[in-house]
Amino acid sequence: MAGAAGKFCMVFVTVPSREVAKSIAGGLLSEKLAACINVIPGVTSYYEWQGKIEEDQELLLMIKSTSAKFSELSEFVKSKHPYDCVEVISADIDQGNQPYLDWIEKSCTK
Repeated sequence: MAGAAGKFCMVFVTVPSREVAKSIAGGLLSEKLAACINVIPGVTSYYEWQGKIEEDQELLLMIKSTSAKFSELSEFVKSKHPYDCVEVISADIDQGNQPYLDWIEKSCTK
């Protein structure tokens, strides 16, 4: 496994529907802001919003990209997302299979 500290990231975004997931994923790939987006169904989210405890069925996007693309990726997601307060959070990929990491980098290069 190769070290990749700080160069790559996983970005997590919750969405309300498969249609929103597909639209955001397609745009991220077309704009070369991400290499791969996994759509994980069946997520139940509990949170407080405007003074009320809420429960929603959502999908989770797990987006693999480069850290250098995070700001642009985040702005793209926020511009296409129906929520008022969009979850766009990132975690570094510290290590990984080098050919896969190379593929992420190549896929995110215009």
